[in-house]
Amino acid sequence: MTALDISNTSENEKRIAAVYNKITRRLIPFLILCYFFAYLDRVNVGFAKLHMQDALSFSDTVYGVGAGIFFIGYFLFELPSNLLMQRFGPRFWIARIMISWAVLSALMIFVKTPTQFYVLRFLLGVAEAGFFPGIVFYLTLWFPSWRSARTLGLFILVTPLSTIIGSPLSGFILKAFEGVEGLHNWQWLFVVEAIPSFLLAFVVLRYLDNDVKSARWLSDEEKQVVSDDLEIDRQRGLKANAGKPPQSLKMMFRNGYVWLLALIFFSFNIGYYGINFWLPSIIKSSGVSDDFHIGLLAALPYVFGAIFMVWNSRHSDLHCERRWHIAIPAVLGAVGLTLSAYCSGSTVWMMAWICLAMSGTLALIPTYISLPGTLLSGTAAAAGIALVNSIGNLAGFFGPTVLGWLKDNTGSTNAGLYILAAFLLLCAPLMFLLPAKLVNPRRDAGRS
Repeated sequence: MTALDISNTSENEKRIAAVYNKITRRLIPFLILCYFFAYLDRVNVGFAKLHMQDALSFSDTVYGVGAGIFFIGYFLFELPSNLLMQRFGPRFWIARIMISWAVLSALMIFVKTPTQFYVLRFLLGVAEAGFFPGIVFYLTLWFPSWRSARTLGLFILVTPLSTIIGSPLSGFILKAFEGVEGLHNWQWLFVVEAIPSFLLAFVVLRYLDNDVKSARWLSDEEKQVVSDDLEIDRQRGLKANAGKPPQSLKMMFRNGYVWLLALIFFSFNIGYYGINFWLPSIIKSSGVSDDFHIGLLAALPYVFGAIFMVWNSRHSDLHCERRWHIAIPAVLGAVGLTLSAYCSGSTVWMMAWICLAMSGTLALIPTYISLPGTLLSGTAAAAGIALVNSIGNLAGFFGPTVLGWLKDNTGSTNAGLYILAAFLLLCAPLMFLLPAKLVNPRRDAGRS
């Protein structure tokens, strides 16, 4: 290759990178903001428990079931929601989801019985179903597979950010709002954190575009760059599937790898959501009593998790490797959960091992989430992402419920944490049942 050829190639790569940087700046910060409040409304029940449980005389089992039943509604309606997103368009459907969950989250202030708690948490799962997989699918309309892990890594960075910012915020609301206007602090928690989601829904309708073609902020040349890359991705999908277009729902349901991905995600989420919903209570049981201090400590593991998440997803894209970048963090997460239970009598050591556990569990998410979009395309991609995510999120019911039941029967969360660690560890060997050539992006298949 001549010096001129090298120079032209370098300039072309810079031009392409500039296009994707422009799309990233336009979409990712806003989507992060939207998901921030979605995630906050989903998990703030963990902080509400610190006072809600005593005020309403709920047992740990009742809380665990209520926290987890969200995911039953999520499971049942996630696939239909993602298919409806294709019909009505991402912009309208994302706004609809956000309005629904904001209203239902605010209605939690009226809960007085376990049945009311279960019903509203279930309906919240129904309302939010489709948001996360819908966003993942939406991003596949803008970014090819060899850019997906780093892009999803930026978006899913909101998971730790929601806790890093939301935990101290929730602790502050609990500490400062007790008795204001005759409401308990846990009631204010649900109201205050639902308002931004409701308002943002109307911004979504004006700000988001349904796809590259409708983006008026991209030039025709920039649109062509993205279209060409997405076509390269589609052709690679055809080749990986022996020339059979992985477009139909029937092929998606018959694809054994899709079900394997769902099993891996299920195993991961049992560990992740179990610790996520119970972390404030675990910190309180270690001897910390101040709500604001609990919020600060609950944020700490997610700081480490956010750093490791960004590094791992970028490293995965750089080396075009997926399996080890999921298996190793899963093992680290399992080790961290196990040792946190073993050291539960010491706040310092317990928090240190929880930090390791969160670093591992959070780090594998964006790399893992990029896999269904690599295996499938078209309607099957939207449905496959939703199916994997919905089955995986059923673990969000089992994880908190198991911990609650075991705590009621043993007086400790330690046994539950050991079980969660075992499921997380299972992710590692399952990952290697996926062929590397099928899940690892190939740099020669597209532009880096």
